[in-house]
Amino acid sequence: MTDKKIIMKLALLGDPAVGKTSLINRYTEEGFKENYQPTLGVNIVMKKLKIEEYEIQLAIWDIAGQDKYDLTRKMFFEGCVGSLLVYDITRPATFDRIQSKWLEDFRKFARSDGVYILIGNKVDLKESHTVSTEKGQSLAEEIQTSDFIETSAKFGNNVEIAFRRLVAQALSNFGINIKFN
Repeated sequence: MTDKKIIMKLALLGDPAVGKTSLINRYTEEGFKENYQPTLGVNIVMKKLKIEEYEIQLAIWDIAGQDKYDLTRKMFFEGCVGSLLVYDITRPATFDRIQSKWLEDFRKFARSDGVYILIGNKVDLKESHTVSTEKGQSLAEEIQTSDFIETSAKFGNNVEIAFRRLVAQALSNFGINIKFN
């Protein structure tokens, strides 16, 4: 059987410094950088996956979280089939803006059949944990996400799982059901 090729555009959305770039780096390079450099506008990272008979090319869009990019951000959403909505579990304000800002933008500008997963990042900072897992799960149910996952970009906890589940959910919307190892 010949391989089937699929190109998927995914976006990571959330306030500045919630760890979007670090999650992408952990997933694509299996690394973590301690120094924080804010994303300016958008950064696009490509990653190839081979799952069953499918060759999947991911175009992962790391979209800047700063409010000054609000006017230009909407053009980055065109064709987007999935998103990780990321908040920092140590900063409640980043959690509060998931529904009022990031999900609203995704629903307004991305594909109407786009899927999203809620991500509570920085679980490695247990002593500073101010947004409970229960609050995250409750919001995930309220906004009808495909999933809710707590991650640590620093140590890699659940990062691979988050991206794989997002890819699987986006593919299922196109009638493709895959199984990850």
